[in-house]
Amino acid sequence: MTSNETPRGPVDSSRIPRYAGPATFARLPRLDEVGRTDVAVVGVPFDSGVSYRPGARFGGNAIREASRLLRPYNPAQDASPFALAQVADAGDIAANPFDINEAVETVEAAADELLGSGARLMTLGGDHTIALPLLRSVAKRHGPVALLHFDAHLDTWDTYFGAEYTHGTPFRRAVEEGILDTEALSHVGTRGPLYGKKDLDDDEKMGFGIVTSADVMRRGVDEVADQLRQRIGDRPLYISIDIDVLDPAHAPGTGTPEAGGLTSRELLEILRGLASCNLVSADLVEVAPAYDHAEITSVAASHTAYELTTIMSRQIAEARTGREDRPK
Repeated sequence: MTSNETPRGPVDSSRIPRYAGPATFARLPRLDEVGRTDVAVVGVPFDSGVSYRPGARFGGNAIREASRLLRPYNPAQDASPFALAQVADAGDIAANPFDINEAVETVEAAADELLGSGARLMTLGGDHTIALPLLRSVAKRHGPVALLHFDAHLDTWDTYFGAEYTHGTPFRRAVEEGILDTEALSHVGTRGPLYGKKDLDDDEKMGFGIVTSADVMRRGVDEVADQLRQRIGDRPLYISIDIDVLDPAHAPGTGTPEAGGLTSRELLEILRGLASCNLVSADLVEVAPAYDHAEITSVAASHTAYELTTIMSRQIAEARTGREDRPK
C-alpha cells in the first residue's frame, strides 16, 4: 500500500450502532473484504494445553465483542492506528482440539501464510501453547527475536504429565529451538508460588530476566518500561501477553489466576512506553470468558490488543513514509 491508498477502517459507529453487525475486532473489515492487510488480527480458539481451568478457546470472540467500544483515535499514543495502516480481522485458525501436536503445526502453517503476505500478527488466543508456533513462524522471517512475556507464570517448565507442548512450556521449547534472542528475554508481572527454587534457576540459565509485579509497584511503570527498552534495543521484538498478568480484580476471566498482579492501567502504560521498540508481532492469550464478570477481562484484553495494534500501525506508517521520501 502506498501513501495514496487509504486504509479501510472500522464501521462508522455514528451511523450503525456498536451493538449491531458482526463482531470483528474493533469493527474492522474482514481480511477477505480488503484483500491484504498490514496487521492481521487473528484468533486461535484452542485451549487443549491448559493445566487448570479450560475455556480460553472462547477468548478471541469475547475480546472481539468487547472491542466494539474501541474508537479510531488513540490519544495515549496520539495516533489513529486504523488510518495509518490497514488492519483487518483475519478470522480464526481452526486448530485440532484433540491433538496438540497437530494443532501446533496448524497454527504455525497459518501464521506462515499470514506473515508471508507481509502482515504483522496480533493473535488472540486461546491458551499460551500457541505462542510456540507463532514464535517459530516469526523467527523464520526475522531470525531469533527478543521476547517480552507478560504473565503471572514463567511458562518455562519442561513438561506437564510428560507432555512437551502445553501452556506452561512454550518458552522453554522456544529457547531450545534457538528461535529466541537469549540476550533480550524478559518476564514481566510474574508472581505467586512455584514448584521450587530450581524453577527460577532454570529460567535464569535460559537467559530470562524477571520484573515481578511487586517490582512494577515499587519502581513504577516509567522506570520498568525504560529498563525493558534498554534490554531490547533495536532487535525485532515479539510480545506475548497472558491476561493473568493482571490481578484477578482486573482479569477474573482466566484459567490460572494469581493474587497480587498488575492493574490494567499499569499494563497499558508499560506497553505505551515500548512504542519505540521494533514490534514485529504479538499475542494475547488465556482470556476465559466463562469466569469473567461484566466483561471486565475482555474489556482489558481488547484495550491491550488496541495498544499493541497502534504500536505496529505507527511503525508501519513511519517505515512507509521513510521509503517514499527516499530519492528515486
